[in-house]
Amino acid sequence: MKPLHTGFGLLVFATGVAGAQGTKPPQADRSARTQEVSLSCEAVYLPARTTWTRLVTIGYDQKRVRSVQIDGVPVYTFNVRETVILTSTDNERIQIDTATQTWTSDFRGAATSQGRCERR
Repeated sequence: MKPLHTGFGLLVFATGVAGAQGTKPPQADRSARTQEVSLSCEAVYLPARTTWTRLVTIGYDQKRVRSVQIDGVPVYTFNVRETVILTSTDNERIQIDTATQTWTSDFRGAATSQGRCERR
């Protein structure tokens, strides 16, 4: 006879108890749903003096930033410090200030960029 505390057995037992007690599964709070904002950033890259339009999509809920995409590609990791999102992609270190709506980046010293962002 198998012990009741095995992973699947415990799940089945807990589900049966919850159903017997008439409890309902928790409902998702509408305010906790993830929302998105998109920014179009005109970044001027030096020393080449070229302008690139970078599309930044930020997914967030009521508590924190959940996801960041740059040019449609999800970033691997990011940090948030007050209003600044810090991330990197393809050896480019990127800082997006959501309060001042600015973009700053650095290609590990080989090139830099700065620019303004507008909400789309």
